[in-house]
Amino acid sequence: MPLLIIAFGVVLLLILIMGFKLNTFVSLIIVSFIVALLLGIPVKDVVHSIENGLGGTLGHIGLIFGLGAMLGRLIADAGGANRIATTLIDKFGEKRIQWAVLFASFIVGIALFLEVTIVLLVPIIFSIAKELKVSIVKLGLPMVTAALAAHAFLPPHPGPIAVAAEYHANVGLVLIYGIIVAIPTVIIAGILYPKLAQKIVPSAFTREGSSSFGIQKTFKLEETPGFGISVFTALFPVILMALGAAVDMVQPALGFKDNWFVIFIRFIGTSSTAMLLSVLLAIYTMGIRRKTPIKDLMDSCSSAVNALGMLLLIIGGGGALKQVLVDGGVGDYVAKIFEGTSMSPILFAWIVAALLRVCLGSGTVATLTTPGLVIPLMATMPDVNLELVTLATGAGSAIASHVNDAGFWMVKESLGMSLKEAFGTYTILSTVVAVSGLVFTLILGAFL
Repeated sequence: MPLLIIAFGVVLLLILIMGFKLNTFVSLIIVSFIVALLLGIPVKDVVHSIENGLGGTLGHIGLIFGLGAMLGRLIADAGGANRIATTLIDKFGEKRIQWAVLFASFIVGIALFLEVTIVLLVPIIFSIAKELKVSIVKLGLPMVTAALAAHAFLPPHPGPIAVAAEYHANVGLVLIYGIIVAIPTVIIAGILYPKLAQKIVPSAFTREGSSSFGIQKTFKLEETPGFGISVFTALFPVILMALGAAVDMVQPALGFKDNWFVIFIRFIGTSSTAMLLSVLLAIYTMGIRRKTPIKDLMDSCSSAVNALGMLLLIIGGGGALKQVLVDGGVGDYVAKIFEGTSMSPILFAWIVAALLRVCLGSGTVATLTTPGLVIPLMATMPDVNLELVTLATGAGSAIASHVNDAGFWMVKESLGMSLKEAFGTYTILSTVVAVSGLVFTLILGAFL
């Protein structure tokens, strides 16, 4: 019954949005109420569950999302994004620009949350798309592929870090193996699949992107900030968070205790602190240093956040639906389905994470829930490679992003796609990432 209820909820959501043309946020909340009641959540707890889901999702990403939007807009309005775009075009050439976007997104995505990576890079790829007169979707798909792969496979992202701890896997090895698995995965999903997607949903490749993220200004190249300072400003949060992650990885190995320096690095390396410091840096490098009035800089910050109001609500609505499914016991139902299995832990971890992802929506929740089901099986197989099980869990958690995933709505809205186009591009693309991740994890396992 829980799986049928989930299927009913998804169909109802599609009918409300596509059939009745209802606002996406309103549709998500309506479906959350109905699914909560059908799953047997007590009437008195339904509103609490929905509020927790919406608040928990926005509480997790709201601060870094807002600051990330400000950072991206400051760089864009100063012409920094235009400078980066122009330089990338010159270095890679028009024919290889997707490779440039994929490479840059993967580097940025290692240390940034999926949502922040998108917020930071959409203005830049918007500039590239505008310069080359191509659809933003053509460049957006490589970007989200790299960000999704980093989110699923690589520490210091919360999912891989947490699940590695649950399995007692070596985080350093997870990072190394994750990069090995991620490289061919992002090439297949980010470079090869979009060519097929253009035949499946050609209308998506006529999109120009969301006006919330678009850059309306035109610049003379000599009036824009330098390429080096523009890249440094954009990557500054990556540098800070990478420092924090490095301390977390190195400290246990070296065995030294916390001191003021370690505490300070950890503090500036947290995502919220790093984003705040990066916005302050951007105010200087993209504004004050170039004699831009502070009022104009604050107008840029305000417009960045104002434009994202409905997008934030839609993401929160996706979080509400996810929480209803969690509170409705869908995870426990999945656990019963696989009780007593003797399957390979690597494959089993992938299947469980994939099923939880499809049902619950949140890749992070799927990742964190899977070890509780997989660890009992691993106890009977002492020689299993824990790092590969960690990667398989992350791969499964990336599969089939759809309407109950906040990231789905973010990609759809930021790239300006319809629901049908988002299914034909991002939903299938995330599945390609998941399946390719499993395949390359199994291949890597044959050599380890």
